[in-house]
Amino acid sequence: MQRAILLDRDGTILVERHYLADPAGVELLPGAAEGLRGLARLGPLVVVTNQSGLARGYFDRATLEAIHAEMRRQLAAHGVELAAIEVCPHHPDDGCACRKPRPGLALRAAARLGFDPVRAIVIGDKACDVGLGRAIGATTILVRTGYGAREEAARTCRPHLVADDLREAAELALAWDRAAAALPLPAAGPDAPGEVPA
Repeated sequence: MQRAILLDRDGTILVERHYLADPAGVELLPGAAEGLRGLARLGPLVVVTNQSGLARGYFDRATLEAIHAEMRRQLAAHGVELAAIEVCPHHPDDGCACRKPRPGLALRAAARLGFDPVRAIVIGDKACDVGLGRAIGATTILVRTGYGAREEAARTCRPHLVADDLREAAELALAWDRAAAALPLPAAGPDAPGEVPA
């Protein structure tokens, strides 16, 4: 089965807005499109995103779809296509199976697209992204954009790799892919339970 690249949205691909609720606020982070083009060489690109703003009433489904349409439009202008966008719409207190770091979003995407979750690479700026990767046995990369630098300093999680941004994450992932047989990834330690609300 093929590999897939699972990516957080806010703070990883897009500038962190703290409950982005307007398509006009969609802005790609520097290096994001370039990094995604590189990562697409390894497998389909899938966004997995907690959007509790829906449950909190900060925006509705139509607005979220418009935000994602604008994100897709901006990425397409740079030659990047997303295979899927998987969304958890629930409040953190709902106890759902899909809110990161639980594995529901990744498993749903794997069933839909036919990739092996264990072979996936999960990239994000929060402990919950790293936790998702660990939950499915995937490779994890923490980016220092968004909340990432703060998460790294607080040692809230133990990713396999850390990158400044998606551009560097792509370089690391491609280098690892070329050398995987000879240079296995370092073991990641146990995660701390912390999670930045989204």
